[in-house]
Amino acid sequence: MTELVFHPAHPPRAVRSLEARIIGHDAQWLRARWKIMGAGRLVVPPFAGKGRADGLWQTTCFELFLQHGDGPGYTEINLSPSERWNVYDFTARREGMVERPMPREPDCTIRQGTDMAIFDAAIPAAGLPPAPWRCGFTAVIEEHGGTKSYWSLAHSSDAPDFHDPACFTATIAAPSAP
Repeated sequence: MTELVFHPAHPPRAVRSLEARIIGHDAQWLRARWKIMGAGRLVVPPFAGKGRADGLWQTTCFELFLQHGDGPGYTEINLSPSERWNVYDFTARREGMVERPMPREPDCTIRQGTDMAIFDAAIPAAGLPPAPWRCGFTAVIEEHGGTKSYWSLAHSSDAPDFHDPACFTATIAAPSAP
């Protein structure tokens, strides 16, 4: 697991830690997992059924940024515990945003206990740009009472900005042949 850090201008109220990692990657699926400790006050968006949606970051949401090749372009994957999702391509930092076609919808599941929550996502690999990627794991965490914290592998500005290439510090290799 890779430890994410909250943006210092937006500390969590009860969440103690957030980790993320790739738990599987093959020709069919990219599987990612986020683990939240101190999740007793976590706001989980209500089930909304599968489907694309914008603005998922306005409450608890998990995101994955994939930068492919040497250029400034990247793909943003937004995943909600409500099962809503979206995938966008950008030509450069916050520029040229378009919805990325996907062959099928991602599968998302949240399991929540009294102190820990696990969010798993399976993203159709056929809808993603070719690996390897520079990767940014991120999350917006809302807690009861309205507290929102913004988690990433790194933060380099005074305000949270998950689109900052400085946040893309992990690497994901191409899947090995079966």
